[in-house]
Amino acid sequence: MTVEPRELADLAVRAAGDKKAYDFKVLDISNISSIADFFVICSGRSSVNVQAIAGEIVDKVKEQFEGLVPRKEGVREGRWILLDYGDVVIHLFQEEERRFYNLERLWGDAPVVRISASM
Repeated sequence: MTVEPRELADLAVRAAGDKKAYDFKVLDISNISSIADFFVICSGRSSVNVQAIAGEIVDKVKEQFEGLVPRKEGVREGRWILLDYGDVVIHLFQEEERRFYNLERLWGDAPVVRISASM
């Protein structure tokens, strides 16, 4: 099954929103890096919330894309969870870590992708 990166990024945003993630940014890094096409970045209010957001994304992606599973980092701590689906890398932060690492500034040359107004 071929997975369109934009479709996967959109699904991740919807799933994260279902678990009360906030402050979404989707960056199109396809023209400035070979590591992925999109970064999805959002925040959760606590480690439990960030872990729940990650779980929801993993479940929804696995369900819609026939068992597709990411490489994962940071799940146990729940402060910055990275879900790597290859063309789409999802960064889930608690607010303090997000401010500290400031990926939006680091990847400031990447265009921000418009996401659904319902987020």
